[in-house]
Amino acid sequence: MTRVLVVDDEPQILRGLRTNLVARGYVVDTAPDGEAALDLAARRHPDVVIVDLGLPGIDGVEVIRGLRTWTAVPIIVLSAREQEAEKVDALDAGADDYVTKPFGMGELLARVRASERRAIATDDEEAVVRTAAFTVDLAAKKVIGADETAVRLTPTEWHLVEILVRHPGKLVSQRQLLQEVWGPRYEEETNYLRVYMAQIRRKLEPEPARPRYFITEPGMGYRFEPSG
Repeated sequence: MTRVLVVDDEPQILRGLRTNLVARGYVVDTAPDGEAALDLAARRHPDVVIVDLGLPGIDGVEVIRGLRTWTAVPIIVLSAREQEAEKVDALDAGADDYVTKPFGMGELLARVRASERRAIATDDEEAVVRTAAFTVDLAAKKVIGADETAVRLTPTEWHLVEILVRHPGKLVSQRQLLQEVWGPRYEEETNYLRVYMAQIRRKLEPEPARPRYFITEPGMGYRFEPSG
């Protein structure tokens, strides 16, 4: 089921959106401020985020910027601010869509469905990644070895593999990986990455001591090279 994170400091809006989204089969998390939103997003990995701009503490634009440091999740801005410059700021920060309060529930739900369709289309375009040693099926969430048998990965191992495979040839920072897999409170726990990357290499690399696909950039992060 699709998980939606709703971020708004107005309790009645949170209740109304939760009720309408749950009634249509969505799983809903809610946050009353930006700090809680970023924490929930890191722990729950929503499929769509609906965020108000006028939040206490960290405002909505900063929430969007924070999310965009590690995720491409569709973000719909929901705000009473009608100035074009504010809408532009939100879209430039990484929002995908913008709905102005007061809004019709039917329109907002249509925007959520459209965001889902765009995300699915993007995923399908790059759903299967093949190397000489293994194949990663992102849609099915599985890895097949060169001998055509499934490679058993733990949920944490899979999450790391998925993030790296979705950014082929690009350095993914230690901080980004730790935030996305374990949450923002674990940004300094680089030993977690060393342990889990060693496990992944033992399962997927032909020569784990001389990795060809999952490359370490010392002190910076990791990189997936599909060509090996």
